[in-house]
Amino acid sequence: MTMQAVLQTEPGGPETLHLGQTSRPQPAAGQLLVKVAAAGINRADLAQRAGNYPPPPGESNILGMEIAGRVVEVGTGVTQFAVGDRVMGLVGGGGYAEYCLLQSQLAIPVPTGMDAVAAASLPEAWMTTWFNLVDLGGLHAGQRVLIHAGASGIGSAGIQLCKSFGAWVAVTAGGPEKCAYCRDLGADMVIDYKQQDFATELKSAGGVDLILDGVGGDYLPRNQACLNADGQIILIGMLRGLSAEANMGLLLIKRQTLRGSTLRPQPLAVKGRLAQALRDHVLPLIQAGKLRVTVAREFDWTQVADAHRYVAAGHNLGKVILRVGADD
Repeated sequence: MTMQAVLQTEPGGPETLHLGQTSRPQPAAGQLLVKVAAAGINRADLAQRAGNYPPPPGESNILGMEIAGRVVEVGTGVTQFAVGDRVMGLVGGGGYAEYCLLQSQLAIPVPTGMDAVAAASLPEAWMTTWFNLVDLGGLHAGQRVLIHAGASGIGSAGIQLCKSFGAWVAVTAGGPEKCAYCRDLGADMVIDYKQQDFATELKSAGGVDLILDGVGGDYLPRNQACLNADGQIILIGMLRGLSAEANMGLLLIKRQTLRGSTLRPQPLAVKGRLAQALRDHVLPLIQAGKLRVTVAREFDWTQVADAHRYVAAGHNLGKVILRVGADD
């Protein structure tokens, strides 16, 4: 059987993306086949499209790392889900398609009343922030955290996660609209990087203990400058380039830690634990109105090139979602 999917003949810009026919996947043991209603767009998708971020071995070459939809087939050994269930989840690839495989350990029931667009906006951002802030960063009450790109999907989740743990959180964002958005989400300090030097501002405010950096490049020495003793920088992106000059003196004297982190190649057991955190910690707070779903814009998947351009230009306040099929 075949299906429609967003395909590429070769890596390149948004114009290389097109809808075409490809083989419909078949679920193996422990997998679900999901009829996709919506798929999240992430900067990792843009990097993969350009040929700079290949999927892990064995995963689909089709773009898309998070989906929401309805189960249409279950693999052997799956007992906790059945055909017809509405689910969301993180996938290794294949989200920009009519049908996508989802490991049952990573499938999360979509709460009653939540639509597919909202559901598809949750897995990557919240699982990434939980992994880096909680698992690696030891997020706790009273901790001082800096999150770069505060108006992004990960930034939006990160601000809220920090506040739910009782941490103090500062963010960088570009321009009045994005800064206001971050304040509205609960950020304690918002720094417009277009107008202010974040390192100077944060040093004056008492520094930070943990930095979640999706920007990289020349932010490193400024991150070090405002990082307190025994602090940690967790690098998850490289928007400002692959190279940076570290201040080895500060690294030594302040006992600083710089750690690189990626979620996509993590073992299934790690991702399963993060899916459980989303299900058991985050979703109840969303349903109680204590955390917010942050969808900036929805694009029909026939407009996938425009959606990628929109994300690349940094226009979004929160997540950008592709509408793939009906939310039935």
